[in-house]
Amino acid sequence: MSLFNKVFASVGIGAARVDTKLYETTFTAGEEIKGVVEITGGNIAQQIDEIYITLNTTYIKERNDSKMNQHAIIDKFRISESFTIEANEKKEIPFSYSLPLDIPVTMGKTRVWLQTGLDIKNAVDPTDRDFIEVRASQLMTAVLDTVSDLGFRLRKVDCEEAPYKFRRRLPFIQEFEFVPMSGSFRGKLDELELVFFPQSNSSVEVLMEVDRRARGLGSFLAEALEMDESLVRFTVSTTDLPQLKDKIHSIINRYS
Repeated sequence: MSLFNKVFASVGIGAARVDTKLYETTFTAGEEIKGVVEITGGNIAQQIDEIYITLNTTYIKERNDSKMNQHAIIDKFRISESFTIEANEKKEIPFSYSLPLDIPVTMGKTRVWLQTGLDIKNAVDPTDRDFIEVRASQLMTAVLDTVSDLGFRLRKVDCEEAPYKFRRRLPFIQEFEFVPMSGSFRGKLDELELVFFPQSNSSVEVLMEVDRRARGLGSFLAEALEMDESLVRFTVSTTDLPQLKDKIHSIINRYS
């Protein structure tokens, strides 16, 4: 019977199980996640080499005019050293972990989840997936609200493969795409795209693409050569908040 149990456990039948329970499920970048990992032994004792948790999302990768969803690991951390889980034994291991500042927010199609895995030698590793909500930081919220106040509507939020020159720690960037619906920029711009690169809790670098509405005889050539677009980099800190609307209006106006 023991031999059959080992064979079954190696393919996940009657093996150890893992279940992660979070105390909260809504966070902001930089905040601490706290929870407990519950491990329940299967029909036989098994050696657990480690327990790890990965922070995951997906992004769009484009090749040859086709788009595909690509999995990305935002971060990975280990919460346990090697140990043995006996048959039918139950263990609880508490953990805490601070979310990275560059984690994408769960807006639009973006989803973020924790995946807990048990690394079991010569066996299928059992896993558990838990989705979380990631809110925009104070500075990101201020910038997004300001752009909306200037007459733009948020049309799309996507994580896309990062061009090489914009790639940082992660292989993707999260883009916030706006279209002008009212105000002084309606009729002057086609769209506005924002990408955030957090530097700290009190500072964020913003990459803004201003897509001007091409006008005149040269409009076709301008759009064909993407001459109607301007890339702007600027930094927003907590000290900018009282004058943020004037600052962003001035930047967009300069390139529109």
